[in-house]
Formats: sequence, C-alpha cells, structure tokens
Amino acid sequence: MSQSNVKKYLEICGNTKEASIPILQSIQEEYGYLPLDVLNQVCEESEITKSHLYGVATFYAQFKLTPKGRNTVKVCKGTACHVKGADITIVAMKDQLGIDINQTTEDGAFSMETVACLGCCSLAPVIMINEDVFGGFSSAKVRGTLKKYGKE
Repeated sequence: MSQSNVKKYLEICGNTKEASIPILQSIQEEYGYLPLDVLNQVCEESEITKSHLYGVATFYAQFKLTPKGRNTVKVCKGTACHVKGADITIVAMKDQLGIDINQTTEDGAFSMETVACLGCCSLAPVIMINEDVFGGFSSAKVRGTLKKYGKE
C-alpha cells in the first residue's frame, strides 16, 4: 500500500483511536489481511499508538495479521456439527494440511478456521472450502476433498 493510500484512509476515517476499526477494515479490504508495515505507517501518520492499533487488530476475529491461503477451509463447530464429530474432522484437517486453526500452509494454498455455524445443521458435520459446502463430512473424506483443491 502506498503512503498516499494510508493518508487517504486517515482522511476518510479520521486519525484518532476512535477511527481504528474503520481504518483496519479499509486496509484489510485492500490487502486481505493487515500488513505490519502498513499498520506502523498508520501509527506514524496518526494519533493512534501501535499498542492500541495492534490491540484492536488482535481482539476482533474479523482482522487477520497474516495472508489467507488461496483456499479457505471453514470447519463448523456449531452444536449439531460438534455432536456429530467436528473435532475429529479438525484433527484430520490439521494432520493433512500440517497447520493449526487460524494458520496458513507454507505454500499459501490453504488456510483453516473454525466457525460457530454454517447454517447447514441437517448436513452435520459440515465444512466449507471457499464457497463449496460439504455435508456429512468425516475424517475419511479429508484427503479426497482437499485433492480437489490441489492438495497432493
């Protein structure tokens, strides 16, 4: 992000700590995550301290400090999915991808996160990869499903 974009966001959103969330949303919309060098630049050009901005960025789940993978795996942890084995699915996904929840594979191909509910309770347990929903999901289906997205 160029310096002019940071100035633009500060002009639109404000340059005080009350503007932190809109500024972070603007940066994340631009990049898909919050690059630390851009956050530092915001602090240098505003009244917002680094500790405040970082505190807001890490408090809210909507903000990501690392780039997301090309494919996002969302594992539902809602009640129905939990009862039907979501935790087993999570372990299988971790093993296959070699990452933990809220991490991205080294090659940038996959990110994994949990969600409270995907709204497909009758299909539990459910995962979502990008915009594709997979119901009745089990650990046995992990490898074949990920292969469809380029995971060898």
